[in-house]
Amino acid sequence: MSSVASRGPVTSNTFAYIVFVAGVCAALHVWKLPPALPELQRQLGMTLVESGFLLSLVQMGGMSLGLMIGLVAEKVGLRRCILLGLSLLTASSALGPLFESKTALLLFRALEGLGFLMVVMPAPGLIRRLVEPAYLSRLLGLWGCYVPFATIIVLIFGSWLLSFSHWQVLWWVLAVLTGAIWWLVLSRVPSDAVYRSAAATDAAAAAPPRAWSIVCQTLSSRNVWLVALSFLAYSSQWMAVVGFLPSIYVVEGFSGTTAGFMTAIVGGSNALGNFWGGRLLHKGWQPQTLIATGFITMGLCSFVAFALNISTPVQLVMVFLFSAVGGLIPATLFYLVIQLAPSRQTTSTSVGWMQQCTALGQFIGPPIVAWVATLAGGWQMTWVVTGLFSLAGITMAWMLGKALQARGTPV
Repeated sequence: MSSVASRGPVTSNTFAYIVFVAGVCAALHVWKLPPALPELQRQLGMTLVESGFLLSLVQMGGMSLGLMIGLVAEKVGLRRCILLGLSLLTASSALGPLFESKTALLLFRALEGLGFLMVVMPAPGLIRRLVEPAYLSRLLGLWGCYVPFATIIVLIFGSWLLSFSHWQVLWWVLAVLTGAIWWLVLSRVPSDAVYRSAAATDAAAAAPPRAWSIVCQTLSSRNVWLVALSFLAYSSQWMAVVGFLPSIYVVEGFSGTTAGFMTAIVGGSNALGNFWGGRLLHKGWQPQTLIATGFITMGLCSFVAFALNISTPVQLVMVFLFSAVGGLIPATLFYLVIQLAPSRQTTSTSVGWMQQCTALGQFIGPPIVAWVATLAGGWQMTWVVTGLFSLAGITMAWMLGKALQARGTPV
């Protein structure tokens, strides 16, 4: 290791893949709830709106602390922040099932949200550090798949596990898995000290910017706000639709395992959009085109899926396209937030602010859709909520296009 360190920072796609695995593991904790939600509703007597808050509460940490954790990650180290987040996820998932009450479950979901944020917020900046620039758009496209990959795994495996055991077992299995991923990151990903020493050599006499200066640079950037709010418009509707699908299909008479499998197909399809988003960016497609395409498709597909009286197979195709083409959006926004950060020192805080707005969207989306469904007596008005978010996203895609033209940012 000393000879490698003497030549400068270590770069390898393998390290980035390990970071991706850690992100998938963190997202498993977010998506372990939907397949368990019908059982939790019965066991704890939860209403539909309470279930919506339980789905979204995991985003409480990101909604309130994203920017702050971005700042802390720059100080304590990106790799170290990920390790701390994995530790918190392991502990929360292991302890949560020991207290079978609504209050305890909500508390540990909030702690899991904080751990999730500490893993996924520093990850794009760490990937940028670990790979060569030529591979960045493709690796960030892969990173954008961490949620759909987790969705596939936990909805299929979790639904199967829950078919013969209780939700507590799923929580404990994921605690053990997260502990194993913690060890993988600790043992394989190079320490922050390697890159700090290199950065110190590259900027020998430069004084590091103060924390307040970094925050001000981040929040005064119009481009960072556009990227962050675009992610809010995307995440709010995706989380609401995919998060409630197991419950929707169980009400329609499908078994929990079948509902979980159907939802896994929908959630996993998002990986296709993320993957191709990174590829198309690499080939020179305009970011605003990809973002607008995603939002237009989400708005139209949600209208057909929920407003029209169609069969379940056709509805499944519509929500599949809703998720798959919508996946173009996060892949593009992860790339843009790296490119449009005001400076290299503000990369983590820019990602943190985007993650904070993303979490806000995931927090407000499910309760709003649940509230509308309660008023309407069914899910047929869901398209109104998703349509409004899509219109906002299309508008911001156009504004981002103008910003990119003015900046002359290369793809």
